[in-house]
Amino acid sequence: MTINDNCVFCNPRLEPRQREILSNESCIFFQMPQEILIGSGLIVPREHRVNVFELTEKEWLDTFTLVQQVKEYLDELHKPDGYNLQWNTNGAAGQHLFHSHLHIIPRFSDEPLAGKDLRSFLGKEDNKRSRLRDNSKKS
Repeated sequence: MTINDNCVFCNPRLEPRQREILSNESCIFFQMPQEILIGSGLIVPREHRVNVFELTEKEWLDTFTLVQQVKEYLDELHKPDGYNLQWNTNGAAGQHLFHSHLHIIPRFSDEPLAGKDLRSFLGKEDNKRSRLRDNSKKS
């Protein structure tokens, strides 16, 4: 197994807030506590791959499978109105952690920046929702 000792995805203990939520044979869905991007997380391959272009066919297929499971999980938990999914590849495209990771970001129609693309809202304080839905009540 290829591991990078300084990588927070190869060594999750380096980021204690990071939690493994779902996984399969070759991929993991991680989340960290979020105040703005509620429910968002990352799918990463277990093997250290610098970017998406290094994924094996198996990792692609397992990523697809995990995306579907993550959507089911987030739909049940948060009931979003939409999703943004994004890979940033290399520094010029905004990649800051050089272990391939797919952003999965639930979107809500009551966000101040609803309908905008990723660059318009990613982590911006002015996109913090004024209220959160109470999804604990089942209709």
